[in-house]
Amino acid sequence: MWDIKDVYLVTKGTPMPIRLAAGMHRIGTETAFAVLARARELEAQGRSIVHMQIGEPDFDTPEHIIQAAIEALQQGWTHYGPAQGDPELREAIASYIVSTRQAPYTANQVIVTPGGKPIMFFAMLALLQPGDEAIYPDPGFPIYGSMIEYTGATAVPIQLREANEFRVDVDELRTLVTPRTRLLILNSPGNPCGNVLTRSDIEAIAEIALEHDLVVLADEIYAELLYEGEHVSIASLPGMAERTILLDGFSKTFAMTGWRMGYGLVPEELVGPMTTLMVNSASCTNVAAQRAGIAALTGPWEPVHAFLEAFRRRRQLLVDGLNEIPGVTCVMPHGAFYAFPNVSLFGMKSDELAGKLLDEFGVAAVSGTSFGAAGEGYIRLSYATSDDNIREALTRIASASAAWS
Repeated sequence: MWDIKDVYLVTKGTPMPIRLAAGMHRIGTETAFAVLARARELEAQGRSIVHMQIGEPDFDTPEHIIQAAIEALQQGWTHYGPAQGDPELREAIASYIVSTRQAPYTANQVIVTPGGKPIMFFAMLALLQPGDEAIYPDPGFPIYGSMIEYTGATAVPIQLREANEFRVDVDELRTLVTPRTRLLILNSPGNPCGNVLTRSDIEAIAEIALEHDLVVLADEIYAELLYEGEHVSIASLPGMAERTILLDGFSKTFAMTGWRMGYGLVPEELVGPMTTLMVNSASCTNVAAQRAGIAALTGPWEPVHAFLEAFRRRRQLLVDGLNEIPGVTCVMPHGAFYAFPNVSLFGMKSDELAGKLLDEFGVAAVSGTSFGAAGEGYIRLSYATSDDNIREALTRIASASAAWS
């Protein structure tokens, strides 16, 4: 991680430190990318590395989506588009969300962005200021806490515990809400734990949001990667679409990570402010990619179903294998494509253990503390990789266990 001492301005031949804005000292990062960079360094030295760190499907984007983008480019979709997004894509997104989540949004409430993160950032910039509080999951996607703190608001973690399958403890949530709480962040299915909130969880959380007049940021980017149970969107419950920012995108479901295309469905009062933030930052999302997004949502969906079945098989392979390794236990994740094994029996801090796995055994994993303090004692492994890679990773982790026991 860079520091202010690394930033210099050269004035008349003399290096002078550049003064950074205070917010830059509160901003975090995604450690998975740092692990990837270190893994690439080791590979450049001739080392064999099994990549289990990045949350990215190893499949290529389905061919019909690629062809739609090619045709769009050939047809002249190479100019600026509306900041809020292609109207036809927004219609397709609204139709998809209404039919799959039963959430009553219209196309006018859709904002298309370059990836899902801008929706998080725009929501927080529009809603939070110093003195406010926002509740977010811990362990959870690291950008939540980072962006809350960047705004000057107070980030309030709610701990997700293995004993509760890493679901939100609703009774604990009630104790964290104060008169200053402005925003509540939910992520189901979740990263890094693969946790899935139940209908009763969601209904109880909605009651809290309504009682305390909270806005909810519902990160549903993994909604289509569900292995059992049902996905319940909080926006589908009475009175909740009016206070819920529903975040989704194309990266995980359609293997389109490099296309950088996400979207939010937002309360009407937030359409203008969040679109203004889009104008002031990215102007618009790649217009040809948006035409491909229409093809993705309108089908065919067989490739997505095939992705899900492959992930289901890989999940079983990885979790069963982890639970056979002395010193490792792992609950079965119900969604997304991550396992979050408990490695506390080795007596090492998660950062140290993840570093040793990479440097000594060639397995790239992410420390649980990269996702919050409650991740101590855990590592995250992505099974969005081949069966052979998973088997090799298990062999190497077993070797580490034997060496550390």
